[in-house]
Amino acid sequence: MPFQVPEIFSPQVDNSRRDGQSVISDAQWEANALFRLSDEIIAGRRLTAEEARAILRSPDTAILEILAAAYRVRRHFHGMKMRLNMLINAKSGLCGEDCAYCSQSKVSTASIAKYPLLDEEVILAGAAAAVERKASTYCIAIAGRSPNPRELDRLCRTISQIKERFPLKVCLSPGLLTLAQAEALKKAGVDRVNHNLNTGRRFYREICSTHTYEDRLATLRAARQAGLELCCGGIIGMGESEDDLIDFILALGELRPESVPINFLIPIPGTPLEGRPAPSPVHCLKVLCLIRFATPTSDLRIAAGREVHLGPLQPLGLFVANSIFVGDYLTTKGQPPEEDYRMIAALGFEIEQVVHGESAAVCEDTLPTPAAQ
Repeated sequence: MPFQVPEIFSPQVDNSRRDGQSVISDAQWEANALFRLSDEIIAGRRLTAEEARAILRSPDTAILEILAAAYRVRRHFHGMKMRLNMLINAKSGLCGEDCAYCSQSKVSTASIAKYPLLDEEVILAGAAAAVERKASTYCIAIAGRSPNPRELDRLCRTISQIKERFPLKVCLSPGLLTLAQAEALKKAGVDRVNHNLNTGRRFYREICSTHTYEDRLATLRAARQAGLELCCGGIIGMGESEDDLIDFILALGELRPESVPINFLIPIPGTPLEGRPAPSPVHCLKVLCLIRFATPTSDLRIAAGREVHLGPLQPLGLFVANSIFVGDYLTTKGQPPEEDYRMIAALGFEIEQVVHGESAAVCEDTLPTPAAQ
């Protein structure tokens, strides 16, 4: 049945428009308009700001139609596979940046562990745990503005060891990078660099003053120039406006990173964003759907906050995203890996892991008991 939305943002199919422009106009929105949109996204058309705004403003009762349209895109490009990533916080706290969302920043008073770059043996043990948990990508994050020469050298040596010993992709979150640093990481075997836009260009100065949105874009350009894949996403729920959110989503669409991690703010006590109201689970799902429309071929990963903000609707997110973290996040806990495995299997998805550089699906009943957290 068609559903009604307020006239100011209610879209409809305009069959006369096949010129790469929006299929949404100002009248009645029928459910098949969303399927038309998904078909055109699959064919290569870009999501428009008008369409993003209409979906964000759609009634919550429309969420199943929106999810179904996003699932068509997910299924076309990613099938029924799920990719698992495992994250290690290889250097915690001690950061001179003032990112408002981060418990590791210089302005945070959050009670977290603080330590310098972990020893090689500890990071290698994490790689072994990633394989045991059926992760295809091992994510190594370090706090700080940018790695110093000693840290960069240690990271390069450790990552070379990981690539020799384990069938894993390595994604490094190092902070800001120069081209020379990015080239050194590429030579060491890093597959992908994580550096998030985090939010829209205008709102960025509201959450950080020690570096700029342009600094982040420069790091992404350096990584691309060095031949590295990009992992680039952001955080939802920091107080951004609708325009900021749309700007962020469309910017991801322009970048087309290979991987897009989407976090939902956990307002950690002791951070400037402590006490921020939580976005609703349905709003979170709408955002995931829009990012799937904007980045159809990218691995869309639901990251920190999925357990908190999606709550009982968490399984619905997997009909849009094709990747999650297994285990814990930087300074917050994730749900036990066994629960992720059960959720994936119950939905009919298959875990995809890297085996000697190739991908292979793994049935849930073949999974070993995960390593202790």
